[in-house]
Amino acid sequence: MRVGLLGLGRIGEFHAATLSTLVDELVVSDADAARVAAVAEKYGAAVGDPFDADAVVIATPTSTHAELLIRAAGKGVPAFCEKPAAPTVAETLAVVDAVERSGTMVHIGFQRRFDAGYTAARQALLDGELGDLHRVHMLTGDPAPPPAEYVAQSGGIFRDCHIHDFDILRWVTGREVESVYAIGSNRGAGFFAAAGDVDNSAAVLTLDDGTLVTMQGSRYNGNGYDVRMELAGTRATWAVGLSDRSPLHSADGLAPHDDPWPDFQTRFEDAYVAEMGAFLAAARGERESPCTTRDALAALYLAEAADLSRREGRPVALREVTA
Repeated sequence: MRVGLLGLGRIGEFHAATLSTLVDELVVSDADAARVAAVAEKYGAAVGDPFDADAVVIATPTSTHAELLIRAAGKGVPAFCEKPAAPTVAETLAVVDAVERSGTMVHIGFQRRFDAGYTAARQALLDGELGDLHRVHMLTGDPAPPPAEYVAQSGGIFRDCHIHDFDILRWVTGREVESVYAIGSNRGAGFFAAAGDVDNSAAVLTLDDGTLVTMQGSRYNGNGYDVRMELAGTRATWAVGLSDRSPLHSADGLAPHDDPWPDFQTRFEDAYVAEMGAFLAAARGERESPCTTRDALAALYLAEAADLSRREGRPVALREVTA
């Protein structure tokens, strides 16, 4: 396969390394010409039009995603795009419309779907090993906050960070969310509040079968990167993300044996590689899209509901943001 790659920042270069081992020819592109030359030389890639390919991978800034996905749809080029499909609901709906009218395969990058722990928990739930699911808890903790300039254009913690939690909740449980009640606080740098954002978050979500979900997040989880999910059923409780590298210390004497996860890329390295392999299989027509633009829209609706709930201090029904 000949695959194009747009965007050669941190995650883009990681994808370049992965793709260089999976495809026949990699074509790279970025606004930074020096970076393009360096990455092309390092991974033996060509420099050119990434849309002149059998498939394209989009790892550019969020503000460009909608335009590039619509371009891919117009050209009929299968596309992978890092989350989100677009920064707003209106733009995401435009992407969904363009993609579905064209029939082009698009995969939005929610890498947790390819993590071994989440995959095993989903299958255990499907197989009945947990019994009837009654409670779910999710946590996403960054070891340090992103730069102020990133926060200002990120869309807030629910759209930028917790959107992964919203997607994986739907995927693992197979259920939809009916309502969200979210809160947040500012305990760190002033640039979060200046951007209308929070650096610590919590929420209660109710699924369409009555299952209760709690969620927490932080930009200041100083001991390391922490992402976990607990699923409590009538037969068993399963935990995802609890390992020797979890940044936890137990008052009862249990403690991690290895260095904590330093960042999301290290924690989900294997998932990112598996995800790219799944995209290429879909681009070849061997399977359906692992995560469609409709899935991206559903996660964004949850982020919209959570942000509205935090700002107005009340529970928000999903129908309020999807109508």
